[in-house]
Amino acid sequence: MGYSPHDHRFLSALAQTEHKIYFVQLEKADNANLPAQIELVDWEGCARDFRWRDVPNYTRGLAHLIDKIQPDILHTGPIQTLGLIAVLTKFKPLLMMSWGFDLMEDVHRNLWWKYITSYVLKRSTFFISDAQVTRNKAIKYGMNPLNTIVFPWGVDLDHFSPTAPVGAQYTAPLQLFCNRSWETRYGVDVLAKAFVKVAKSKPNTRLNLLGGGSQGDAIRQILEKRGAIDQVQFPGFIPQKDLPRYYNEADVYISPSHVDGSSVSLMEAMGCGLPCLVSDIPANKEWVQEGENGWLFADGDADALAKKILHVIENRDTLDEIGANARLIAEKRADWQKNFKKLLVAYERTMKLN
Repeated sequence: MGYSPHDHRFLSALAQTEHKIYFVQLEKADNANLPAQIELVDWEGCARDFRWRDVPNYTRGLAHLIDKIQPDILHTGPIQTLGLIAVLTKFKPLLMMSWGFDLMEDVHRNLWWKYITSYVLKRSTFFISDAQVTRNKAIKYGMNPLNTIVFPWGVDLDHFSPTAPVGAQYTAPLQLFCNRSWETRYGVDVLAKAFVKVAKSKPNTRLNLLGGGSQGDAIRQILEKRGAIDQVQFPGFIPQKDLPRYYNEADVYISPSHVDGSSVSLMEAMGCGLPCLVSDIPANKEWVQEGENGWLFADGDADALAKKILHVIENRDTLDEIGANARLIAEKRADWQKNFKKLLVAYERTMKLN
């Protein structure tokens, strides 16, 4: 909707192709890192935050831009906002991209959101997403399965890579790491509840919680009341360029998210050769195999997560092998340089359907 790190990743890659790219935002954001080859289109649609009552105005504004620019393809998403506006212009060919949460969470808000999702997908020319679970959802809501491509967005595996050699000895204390936002959907409160259980019997264990969010007070309260807050570090928000150091300082990456597509932070951790302990939601199960490159725990179950952390502590001698397996999976499936090419294939297939 604004300008996220994901937008920057896609636009930076597209800027290296022969295509002329116009970038249209629904909500204004800081575009300081916009690649020079990308043309930012200013329009009335980004004058304020998204409002449903403004959808007719958005549609007229986007239709005017389409008439002016005459694009070959309109690449848009999320489904229920920008996707809806794009469909209402009646422009074809239309490449719809799921951002994960539009199909894993937003579609379940109410009947109106379900209707919009189906309305948009049935009128989209082609569909791309980063996980098989979101592709399956799109098909459920009306997308033609023949006109879909799944590709994990991937990460820069040169940037996110191990710094310690495989076979390095792990030393106490065990370092757990999580950089999910402190919002309800990401379940960091579940991790906090699990950690206080572990901290009682394993006082040498440490937890590094990056970021922040609306659940900050509640999370700190859980840790303070149970006497575990001194075993937790709170570095705050870390620039993308500095993240590999935090991954590589950790022994285990934890993601307690309740909803996700192919998580970029999970792929970053795997790229750094970090064993991953994650909730057993469908998208995570596409990446993590129990005991091979990480472990799974029952989503939302703090007791189950605590037991898995204790299992990891008791089997610490396996972490090197499991971390090496995580890196191999990342090299095979999470390489952004390789995966990006599937977007260009999606463009070609979309054009052929016009």
